[in-house]
Amino acid sequence: MIFRPSNGGSGHMTPRLPLRWASAARLRRAALALPLLLVALPAAAQTAGPAEDVGPVQTLGEVYPGGELEGYLRMLQVAGKSRAYPWSVRGFSPGDVDRLAPRDSLHPWAGRYAFGGGEPGEPQLHVHPVRTRAVFNSAFPYGGNDGAVWAGKGLTTAVEAGVTARWRWLSLTLAPVAFRAENSEFTLDGEGTAGLAPYVDARHPNQIDLPQRFGDGAYARIDLGQSTLRADVGPAAVGISTANQVWGPAFDYPIMQGTNAPGFVHGFLGTSRPLNLWVGRVHGRAFWGRLEESGFAPTAADSAVRFGTGLVVAFSPRGVPGLELGFSRFFHMPWPEGGPGGEEIFKPLETFFKVNLYNVIVDGDTIESAESVVANQLAALFGRWTFPESGLELYGELASEDHRHNLRDWLLEPDHATTYSLGFRKVWMRDERRFWSLRGELLNGQASHLARTRRQDPFYIHAHTRQGHTSRGQLLGSPEAYGGAATTLAADYYHPAGRVTGFWKRAVRQEQGRFLSTGVVETPDVMQSLGAEALLFRGRWELVGGLEGVYDFNRNFDSDVANLSASFGVRARL
Repeated sequence: MIFRPSNGGSGHMTPRLPLRWASAARLRRAALALPLLLVALPAAAQTAGPAEDVGPVQTLGEVYPGGELEGYLRMLQVAGKSRAYPWSVRGFSPGDVDRLAPRDSLHPWAGRYAFGGGEPGEPQLHVHPVRTRAVFNSAFPYGGNDGAVWAGKGLTTAVEAGVTARWRWLSLTLAPVAFRAENSEFTLDGEGTAGLAPYVDARHPNQIDLPQRFGDGAYARIDLGQSTLRADVGPAAVGISTANQVWGPAFDYPIMQGTNAPGFVHGFLGTSRPLNLWVGRVHGRAFWGRLEESGFAPTAADSAVRFGTGLVVAFSPRGVPGLELGFSRFFHMPWPEGGPGGEEIFKPLETFFKVNLYNVIVDGDTIESAESVVANQLAALFGRWTFPESGLELYGELASEDHRHNLRDWLLEPDHATTYSLGFRKVWMRDERRFWSLRGELLNGQASHLARTRRQDPFYIHAHTRQGHTSRGQLLGSPEAYGGAATTLAADYYHPAGRVTGFWKRAVRQEQGRFLSTGVVETPDVMQSLGAEALLFRGRWELVGGLEGVYDFNRNFDSDVANLSASFGVRARL
C-alpha cells in the first residue's frame, strides 16, 4: 500500500526558517535511495521463485476497497482483460469479483491469484493471509488511505487477518486489524483550545474532529476492519458492515468516501449487480450508519455519536461502452433521540435546494427548519469512461458542501464551496505477462476567487455537526480536500513476481487567507514528495516495501521540514 499525506493545521505566517542540516541529510539519503530501490527490486523479482511455486490461490473476500487486488483488477479492466463494470460503488461483493474476473490467463498475476470461481451453491471457506506492516516517519505524521491505521511520527505497526465464508446468496467476511502508533512528539500547529489543547485541529478546532496528534503517548486500536455480512438475493443486496466504502471513480483522492478513515458500522441496501433498464444499467447502494468521534472532538459527551446516511448511484447508458455516470449524497447529523426513524431513513431523498426547506416562521420571518440546519450534506456528480481497446480510462468528480439555496444560486456560482478531481490511466502490455501503467490524478479543494465577496469554508466542516466529515478523528474523504489540493503522477510495472511503482506527489496542505479582503496573503504550506514501492512474491510469502522522501515547504506557515517515510510489510499465506 502507498501511504499518502494527511493534512491538518493552520496558523499565521511567520518568516521562513532555513532547513536544518540533519533534515537535509535525511532527504539527500532518501533521494539517493529511491533510484536504487527502483533498480534493485525489479532485479530481485526476476530472480525470485516463480509465482507458480504455490499455484493460483483463491482471493475470496480479499478484494478490499482501495486494496492491492482491487487496484490490480482495475488495471486489468482498463487493459481490456475483464468486462465493463461500474467502479463507483465499492466495496465489491464476492459476486462482483466473479463478474470482474479476468477473461483469460494472459495477465501478469495469473499464476498467483484465482479471482472468482467456486462451484455455484457449494459452501466456500477461505482463510486470508496474515498481514503485518510497519511504517516509520522521521519528522511528522504522514500516511493515508490505510483505513483504521493512523501513522504518526516514529514507528507504527499493524497486523490484520481474516476469513471469508460463502454459501449460495450469503457471504460473511471477518477481517479485523490492530495497530499501534509510537506517536512521538513533533511541533504542533497553533495553541489548541481550552480543555483540548494542544492536539486539536488548529484551523477549525470547534468544527471538526481532526486531531493533529492522538495524545502524548502511544496510540493503539483494534478495529473490525473490512468485515461484512451480506445477502445477495436476486437483484437486491442487503447487509451490515464495518468496511470502508469508496464512492466515485477516484483512485488516489476520493472526495465523498474513501479509505482514509476507519469504516463505521452501517447497514446497507442496494443492487446486487447492475440492473438492465434497457436505456442502460443502474447500480446503486444506500446506507444508514453510526459514526463515532475521537477523544479530542469539540463536542459534549452526549453528542459523541452521529447518524450518517447516504446513497450512490452509477448509470451506464446503452450504446456507449465503458461509460458510467453517477451521483452521490452523504448526510450526517446528531444521533436522533430514540433512534433513527422514518425521517432519517429517507433523508437521502431530501430536496437539493434550501429554499424548499424554509418551513419555520419566527417573528414573521421564514427560516430554515431545525432538522435541515443540524444535518450536513455533501453531494457529488462523477463520470468515468474506459477505452479498453486503447488501454485508457478518464474520470472526474465534482462535489459540493451543504445545500444550494436554489437553482439560480447553482447556475450563477457553481464553484462556491466545491471540490473537484480529474484523473487518467494508460496501460501498455509489453507482453502477456508484463504490463505498464501510467496514471495521474489531481484534486482541488481550495477556496475559489468567490472568497473575496462570499464566505467559503473548507470542505468537511460544519457549524452544527461539529465533528465534521470524520470517523474517529480521521477524514472520511481525502485530507487534501480539506481546503487544499493535490496531484499524483505514478508509473506501475506489473510482472509475474509482483509490482514496482514510482511516484511523485504534491499536496497543498493549507492556503488560508489568500483571498481575504483585508489584503492578507499567506505563503501556502505545500508538500512535495518522491517515492517508490515494490511488491515481491516468493512462494507463500508476499513482501512489500516503500520509501518516500517528503519536503514540507512552510509547514504550518513556519519553517521547512523534511520527513523520511519508510514502510515494510509481509503477507503470509497459511
